[in-house]
Amino acid sequence: MTTTLANLKRGERAVITDVSSDLIPLKLLEMGCLPGNSVELVQVAPFADPMYLNINGTHLAIRKETAIHILIDKI
Repeated sequence: MTTTLANLKRGERAVITDVSSDLIPLKLLEMGCLPGNSVELVQVAPFADPMYLNINGTHLAIRKETAIHILIDKI
């Protein structure tokens, strides 16, 4: 089931399938936010923004407005 990273719930894991590189900051791509990498939602800040993620062992915090442009397949 393909969905976006913004729809991931705490503790769920997924695999990134597509990243709209025009709308994603280059820094996120360099830190491993690439298709084929596994992602887990570790924690969500108050008011659901930002999201704290574990992507292949790298911990990142990204905003929901960025997460909606990252497609995933839930595991």
